[in-house]
Amino acid sequence: MVSMNDVPVNDLIDNTAEKLKKIPEIKPLPWATFVKTGMHKERPPIRADWWYVRAAAVLRSVAKLGPVGVSKLRTKYGGRKNRGHKPDKFFRGSGNILRKILQQLEKAQLVKKVEKGGRKGRILAPKGASLLSNAAFDVSKMPPKKKEEKIEAKPAHIHTHAPQEKKLEVKNPAEAMPKQEKPVHQVQPSKEGNKNE
Repeated sequence: MVSMNDVPVNDLIDNTAEKLKKIPEIKPLPWATFVKTGMHKERPPIRADWWYVRAAAVLRSVAKLGPVGVSKLRTKYGGRKNRGHKPDKFFRGSGNILRKILQQLEKAQLVKKVEKGGRKGRILAPKGASLLSNAAFDVSKMPPKKKEEKIEAKPAHIHTHAPQEKKLEVKNPAEAMPKQEKPVHQVQPSKEGNKNE
């Protein structure tokens, strides 16, 4: 049996998100189209299905971290805020998004509330464990993705109308200087004749 730890995380989350789209209890709220996922973010998410992707990631986090609450998940989904000239600072993720997702997962019976050893929080329910293991099995059957070849960035070739001079590689700079002949001063006879005679 393939577990969720045996497959790549991104593929597992994407596959789980596709399975969560089929569950009617999990759906984005009306304000989810324009909200940011935390104070540290500059813009809302680009993906249209980001709610399902975040729900899949939260489901995986609940499975790994074991009784977990909104506060711990806020720290997990937080990040550094760019504050201009001031140093960056860590801000926690949005609690409302995580709370609503956990409530939807609980309504779909994928997670359940529990108090375990003095710790309160949500753990993975049997239905949620089954969903994650099925997603991991599907991902393990997919062919591996080919790695994209990295293309080296080359400087742009600038065309100019004037021809460019070729540069000569010379080890010694003295050799690069053209040899100049020393001017020879010729004594021209004057019209009056030589006075030294």
